[in-house]
Amino acid sequence: MATVDWTADANEALTLSLVRAEEDKQVLGGEESYEEFHPTFTYPIYGEDEKIYGYQDLVINLRFASGSLAQYLSVRYTQKLDASTTVDNVEGILKEFIPPDYDTDEAAFLTRVQEDAVSFTPIGSPIHTYTRPVPSTSGSRSATREVVEYEVYHATWSDPGFREYHRRMQIFILLYIEAGSYINEDDDAWHFFVLYEKRKRQNGTKTYHFIGYSSVYKFYCFPEKHRLRLSQFVIVPPYQHQGHGSELYKTIYNYALLTPLISELTVEDPAEAFEDLRDRNDLRMLLANENFMKEGFGNQAVSHDGGKVRKRKARARANPMGASSDIVGTGKMGPPIDKAWSETFRTQLKMAGRQWQRLMEMLILMHLNPTDVQAARAYRLQVKERLYRFNFEILAQLEKEERLEKLEETFQSLREDYLRILEMIK
Repeated sequence: MATVDWTADANEALTLSLVRAEEDKQVLGGEESYEEFHPTFTYPIYGEDEKIYGYQDLVINLRFASGSLAQYLSVRYTQKLDASTTVDNVEGILKEFIPPDYDTDEAAFLTRVQEDAVSFTPIGSPIHTYTRPVPSTSGSRSATREVVEYEVYHATWSDPGFREYHRRMQIFILLYIEAGSYINEDDDAWHFFVLYEKRKRQNGTKTYHFIGYSSVYKFYCFPEKHRLRLSQFVIVPPYQHQGHGSELYKTIYNYALLTPLISELTVEDPAEAFEDLRDRNDLRMLLANENFMKEGFGNQAVSHDGGKVRKRKARARANPMGASSDIVGTGKMGPPIDKAWSETFRTQLKMAGRQWQRLMEMLILMHLNPTDVQAARAYRLQVKERLYRFNFEILAQLEKEERLEKLEETFQSLREDYLRILEMIK
């Protein structure tokens, strides 16, 4: 007789939905789906193994009104073990991480979805708007060349109602950011940037739908300014891989850039996916900065059209092996880079030191003439100097030969990663 498995995978059992009112569903495209997606992580809630014990065919439905994020929770299963201390209290555990006013009556929740859809408006101040074409539909009257609006709002704890709204959305941090945790509501240094879809119904009414948010911490920077540290950043799965994360990041960066009393934007322990997003957007910003490109690479590399770089004519005669290139070396980027010039631009553009150095290395590599041995050597030494300083405590313990070998290995790995990132922005 087969042994019954009473263990469920928490990531599969927990199903999330952003529920829209019926009028809002009518204008959706055929491929648009905002319901029934799963978390990436549940260990902050159900333990390191992300397992739930004591149930057969367990389904946990955590549904949100798509704008207000009012919540509904239901737990279903076909069988449950007899009362025992080993059986997990599914709802009892989860309710510790969400506000207590969640619905357990589905009809009451759906009524609230209908009401909140027209009454909810984002909290805070709108600071950025962008548009995208309406997704194509099948036989719907919305299948036109209209556009969907998206808005980013800046909020703090002082905005009425935002503390309560934050309690509803913060669970996405636990479910999608590894090692994510809830923040201290008593600390007034937190700032929030929340992204919404603003969708038009068939009758012209516009309603708001949550996409994601970022929490940013403001801390003192001597002598009279502040740094912003981007701490948490999440876009919910139905909106991922559509460029919304880039729009949110650029909004935060531009907020820092345009606020006189902010000196720098830093990022706290970025995940690999976010680091790629940040690199792509920072690189495009620099490539579109005409003054930076002219001073950095000379008149042979001029930015235009948001980041495409015009190089020398393809028919120009190649440089002999070992000869210097007039593409790299005619400007401040070298290599080696002019450090004083670089620091001036870094300060103006309010970027963190290590991120700026990485961007400079990527841009030099992007323009490096592969036949220019002298420039290639200067570039390699520039990068290795930074790597040595960054990893000094570890490298200092190695013998010279092993240290040089490790540096070369790290340099080659980094170079490959830079080429991967540069490929993304072509």
